[in-house]
Amino acid sequence: MVQLPKVNELGFFEIRLESIGGLGANLAGKMLAEAGVVGANMNGVSFSSYGSEKKGSPVKAHIRFCDLNTPIRDTSPVERPHVVAVFHEAMGKIVNVTSGITADSTVLINSAKSPEELKELLGVTAGTIAVVDATIIALEEKNRVNMAMLGGLFRLCPFLDPNTMKSVIEKSLGKKYPQAVQSAITTFDRGYNEVKFQTFELPEGESMPEFVRSDISPLGYETQPIGGTITNPGTSFLKDLSISRSGLVPVYDNESCINCAECDTVCPDLCFVWEEKVNKKGKSMMFLKGIDYQYCKGCLKCVEACPTSALSRAREKEGFAEANTVRHTFDLVNQI
Repeated sequence: MVQLPKVNELGFFEIRLESIGGLGANLAGKMLAEAGVVGANMNGVSFSSYGSEKKGSPVKAHIRFCDLNTPIRDTSPVERPHVVAVFHEAMGKIVNVTSGITADSTVLINSAKSPEELKELLGVTAGTIAVVDATIIALEEKNRVNMAMLGGLFRLCPFLDPNTMKSVIEKSLGKKYPQAVQSAITTFDRGYNEVKFQTFELPEGESMPEFVRSDISPLGYETQPIGGTITNPGTSFLKDLSISRSGLVPVYDNESCINCAECDTVCPDLCFVWEEKVNKKGKSMMFLKGIDYQYCKGCLKCVEACPTSALSRAREKEGFAEANTVRHTFDLVNQI
């Protein structure tokens, strides 16, 4: 039986996956737990928590491992993880992805940034930060982000056997998606080999952030809004949907546009900004100004619908959306 590197007071080694719907964190958690139980001869459990089942909504997967003599009777969320895997770097905008980590925890992040940059971005005080560009690996291998992230997790958890994971991949995908098995294994191998990590010691005189359970509401008798006001309304006009994009964005070329509005017809989130002007014949018509990337979740339906080369898909780079967005002009709504 394999020896776990560390355990909590209940005897568990705990992993939490922070993701969004569509990146495969739920399946990754199940496969990770199966690989530990079958390959390392441990007790293990995996379960997920999420709201509406749709692409782009926050998802958490929780995995626990322990030795065979320790029963698992705890299916509460993983609050004090030994390892956290963040499937989308931008999740830090809406979720405290590093909640509950200690100075001994490891945080694996899908990003092209360096560990030093991510330490500042996520506000990590101490611990090990690992980085793998799972998105670009998945795009190049025509597979899913979750396979590359699993590769990184196996590199960071040496008690797990990579060969067992490959058997699990074949078992899970072989019957339904046999054509995807080899690319999934290649993606897993690249994630395993390309992950980079760096450990940051706790600075002298500083302490880790105070732990607050996620199931304890910050609103109480003295802090609740007057009259039950909803401080975070659900309307999409105030939401930033960039968290939903998984590596690709539509790019608009004004010179090739014929203003046919096919893109606007298929866009589910009203991303396209229009302006009424007079055309060359002296008639009033709507002209496309550009894309408000605040609302774009990267579905790329507009690229498929465009009859010209006015819209194309491209790998999203840091700062591209902010530099190229054209804002909607809503009189009664403040822009984010």
